Amino acid sequence: MTLARDEYIFLMILAANLIVSVIYLLAGILIAVPRRAALAEENHTEVMYDNRRSYVIRFIEMVLCPVIVPLFFLMGHLFYLFVFWRDANLTDVVFSKKRVKTNQKADEASERDIIPLEEALLVNEKKDLRSVFVNVMREDIRNSLASITLALDSEDSETSHYAAAVLSDELNKFRLFVQKQLRQIREKENQDTESEELLIDYMDHILKQHIFSEHEQRKFVNEMAETGELLYEKDASRITLERYEALCLRTLELKEYGNTEKWCLRMEAQYPGELSTYTCKLKLYFARQDREAFFQTLDTLKKSDVVIDRETLELIRIFSTRRQ
Repeated sequence: MTLARDEYIFLMILAANLIVSVIYLLAGILIAVPRRAALAEENHTEVMYDNRRSYVIRFIEMVLCPVIVPLFFLMGHLFYLFVFWRDANLTDVVFSKKRVKTNQKADEASERDIIPLEEALLVNEKKDLRSVFVNVMREDIRNSLASITLALDSEDSETSHYAAAVLSDELNKFRLFVQKQLRQIREKENQDTESEELLIDYMDHILKQHIFSEHEQRKFVNEMAETGELLYEKDASRITLERYEALCLRTLELKEYGNTEKWCLRMEAQYPGELSTYTCKLKLYFARQDREAFFQTLDTLKKSDVVIDRETLELIRIFSTRRQ
């Protein structure tokens, strides 16, 4: 039985569509993706390009919707080539370096009604919760990531959706920035320490809020400790007291007592008469249940000329009572 002329043309179109789809899939997986990955690695940049999964999905779409989808992809690519074929000319654009600082009067009427995001979540009033969340978004949200994490469990679906979107965006920025900075630090051979200092401060600001899973938190803390080690080898004097304390506390939270003790001893050698040096050692010995070392450090602190803050003073009173 012979096929009708229309059926024959239809089968030819399907066969041609299948051949084009297979060629597109193979070219994308075997040529385009490896070439773009190699280019990104060579230039040390984060390039957003289509991965192999994207080409597989497009291949399926081209097979299920013959002719139309391939033409759509072709027209989109041609539009990109002809419209965005060259970079924008910014020679006529002038960016002023002048900065004007304006002092605005506080809005006392509205600020009286502002409550912390944690309290709004407990009250669970949708109107108040959304208002507080909007106020948080207006400020530097990196300081409020822990509070935003609490909003994920809110009964208000709109608030939880906004919280998830904001948190996902900030965490992805953190991951990309750390990956890029750490790669540059590992590759450069000069004695410049600016990148290491910047990365330690940035990572501690986020990691101390404990918003990552246990696995990711451990991974990033280890990378932060690696950065601290590289900075120590280049110029230990660039590790400030705050950076030593950050490295001690973040590793202590993972119960990596050996690393914590290493940083405590280094901090003691560089900053022997500082309160943070004693408090970090006290926290380490308490977590490790080293009673003798704990009380020995406590006695040394009491006999020293170090100015003790209220929190440490309360710690001394509590443990001095227990010791007796």
